[in-house]
Amino acid sequence: MKPRLALVGAFPFPVPQGSQVYFADQARALGALGAEITLFVHGRGAGPLPADLNVVVAPAALSPRRLRAGPSLLKPLADAALARRLASEAGRRPFDALLAHNAEAALLGLAARARMGAPVVYVAHALWRHELPVYGPASVAGLLARVGAALDRGLARRCDAILTLCASARDALEPLARGPVALIPPGLAPGPPPDPESLGAACARHGLEPGRFALYAGNLDAYQSLPVLAEAAGRAPGIPFVVATHDARDAAPEPLRIVETHSPGEVRALTWAAGVCLLPRAIPGGFPIKLLNYMEAGRPIVALHSVADGFENGRSALLLADGAGAAAWAEAVTRVMNDAALARHLGEEARALLLRRHAWPALAEATLDLVARARHAAAP
Repeated sequence: MKPRLALVGAFPFPVPQGSQVYFADQARALGALGAEITLFVHGRGAGPLPADLNVVVAPAALSPRRLRAGPSLLKPLADAALARRLASEAGRRPFDALLAHNAEAALLGLAARARMGAPVVYVAHALWRHELPVYGPASVAGLLARVGAALDRGLARRCDAILTLCASARDALEPLARGPVALIPPGLAPGPPPDPESLGAACARHGLEPGRFALYAGNLDAYQSLPVLAEAAGRAPGIPFVVATHDARDAAPEPLRIVETHSPGEVRALTWAAGVCLLPRAIPGGFPIKLLNYMEAGRPIVALHSVADGFENGRSALLLADGAGAAAWAEAVTRVMNDAALARHLGEEARALLLRRHAWPALAEATLDLVARARHAAAP
């Protein structure tokens, strides 16, 4: 008998960002295997709730208006309201386990664990010793790193199991964990390519030539390290460095070219049209969902070694050393753009890696196996 699972995300939903996309796709994949899934989220999002998912929301009045990641004064109120909704649903019919996405949800789940009698599986989107400092000024970065490290330790020692998205998170949390730890990366089911008309229209709308621009597709938050791309763009003046985002309230640093679009189809078309796709993020501990989109499109990828988990340098991506500066980024992008055979090889291998490592049915099976192990470990 497949389990009844609560997927808890203490964040706005839906939002076209990686964490929320992964959260919904995991729910669908687990549901496809017969698990009964209920999602718990904050009460605000960017658009209507998905009709194919059973979603319970905290009151909108108590949920932050800000949809971006990071601290907010209203988040504790939203989390408390979400905890009440979770307890109410569990009181009517108990859950077999909670899959808590990220730290806030895990803390919420741990607070409710004794009352609900369900094990908490921590889905670790990040290592907080690395990520927490980006949300504060440089003057307190050391303090925030120590707080983040304490949070990593506390969650690992208290949760019944941990699902990590990459090897660096597994290696950091496994020695601290009280229960089983599994590396299960996010998945993506490839779809048909955009038709040539849509691809051409997306490029024409923004004055781009297919195959002749470098693309970063994602948000503009500080942890994405966009300034290094801006400096690299200045060192490669013949190649447009394009930033496609759904929220351009914070301008990208020049000379990056900002493309604001609220159409996932247009972003997908631009990804398939790019000559090379970029991942400048320097913080290890997660798996950026945009990598899956780049892989689906069969685009050559340039990223930092510690962030592109599962990739092989020179085969499925060009991987730069951690801390690589603008000169290395400009050199790598220029190399790919000027070598059609290399670009084709990297793109083909990236898509092959997607099909081999990121198929949702196998990943969902592994997740249910981890849930079963957590339930067994927590049974006494």
